[in-house]
Amino acid sequence: MLCQFSFQNFRSYRGETTLDFQAAALPEFRETLISSEHATDLLPVNVVYGPNGGGKSNLLAALACVISTVVSPVLQLGKTRRAFVLQQNIPVVPFRFDDVSRTEPTEFRLFFRAGDNEYGYYLAWKDGAICEESLYRKALSGKKPAMIFEREANAIELGYSIRKQNINRSVNPKMPYLSFLAINYDIPAITEAMQWFEGCIIQSYAHPSADAAFSFLQNDTEKKALIQALNDMDIDITDLRLEEQSHRLYTTRRIDETTYELSFDEESEGTQKLITALPVLLLALSEGRMVIIDELDAKLHPKLLRYVIQMFQNRDINRHGAQLLFTSHDMYTMKNTVFRRDEIWFAAENHAHESELYSLYEIRGEDHQRIKNTAAYDKQYMEGRYGADPYLSNLLGGDFA
Repeated sequence: MLCQFSFQNFRSYRGETTLDFQAAALPEFRETLISSEHATDLLPVNVVYGPNGGGKSNLLAALACVISTVVSPVLQLGKTRRAFVLQQNIPVVPFRFDDVSRTEPTEFRLFFRAGDNEYGYYLAWKDGAICEESLYRKALSGKKPAMIFEREANAIELGYSIRKQNINRSVNPKMPYLSFLAINYDIPAITEAMQWFEGCIIQSYAHPSADAAFSFLQNDTEKKALIQALNDMDIDITDLRLEEQSHRLYTTRRIDETTYELSFDEESEGTQKLITALPVLLLALSEGRMVIIDELDAKLHPKLLRYVIQMFQNRDINRHGAQLLFTSHDMYTMKNTVFRRDEIWFAAENHAHESELYSLYEIRGEDHQRIKNTAAYDKQYMEGRYGADPYLSNLLGGDFA
């Protein structure tokens, strides 16, 4: 489970930027939180709103970048311990709109929970190579984190827990040491941390493809779960058939005792989207994984988007601490009946063309008080009160009310 993610000098983000999954002390929807006996509650969902070009996708790309950087070497050598779902590798690209940032490192820092431990991982990348890296671990019931390793350029220091083993400290400057250790050694702390990275699912569904559902449909139990989820959303598909030779997917419906079959391409774009997205969402829920999805709302009816969100917020469905991070333009779900204030984030560029990220919980009104949980979030956003200029406000000259 992701606790917090910070990064700087990546694409449209120059300064340090933090996305937090640690729940604030808010009264609303406490029953949806992911709770641990010895640690702070975590959010099951975070959504990012904002204008085109504001930095929503770049935020998700930053998280996908560090995940793919760590997992890709392990995946290429067939050493992964979990089925990894990654749509594409994301290269490291520093901030471009000044003469200084391109000469400085791009930095990533993650805090995440795996098993009974919380890990802190740091990675700094400069000029096509890793210049700094570290991994720390703390028991959830403990107070002080212990170093697993620290790396600065070619110098690597090992923590007490792995120092006694005969471990190679020479590694390719382009390969994370975490990846190197996971490939070459069987170290419990390294395995546990790497399995968290491998468990992250990174997708974009702006252009649905049936390919994402193929492996899922080869398991009868998973196929039944997908059909049941579609039926719960009032999409009355009775069966899904995969034709392996042609690599084509067909849907089946039964109407008045007659069976009809359609190819995936003949289905509506919304149904295509659900058939594409639901397999990985159900996988995440069943295994407690994190899902990172750009444009989850594209081609999806708002009521169906709300259903997906509520699957992650429902403890009876989300029994293993799965988390969902996605971008959206959909105003129908920006409501106090759907989200907590700390689950709503905004990304927008400032006058220096730097993207900035902040949550609804951080915003103060004209009375210097926090936005109330009874407020009409969508209406206030469209009125421009939250700073991430909405489209309609811009079109009408900023005076939309």
